[in-house]
Amino acid sequence: MKVIEAVISTANLDEVKAALLKIGIEKIMVSRFVNKGRRKGNAAFQRGTEYMVGVITRIKVKIVAADELVGRVIETIGEIARTERQGNCRIFIYPLVEAPL
Repeated sequence: MKVIEAVISTANLDEVKAALLKIGIEKIMVSRFVNKGRRKGNAAFQRGTEYMVGVITRIKVKIVAADELVGRVIETIGEIARTERQGNCRIFIYPLVEAPL
């Protein structure tokens, strides 16, 4: 068993969830966080004035999958969430040592 964490854009969440459901992954954990990385942030408008927001909202999807499904999960998330922009899709894989009930 492996734990797969994917950091994706908020716009891709619904499509990633639907694609994971198609390959048999029904249970995922989703959390929202803000990130201050190398990018300057997003442009926002308030009262007609554009300004830069220094933090970017991202979604972290966490999945526990059998070893046989890990490749399909990574492939599925990557097809949807990866873009040419740096940091739009980060995938981390960890071994699941113990899962007490």
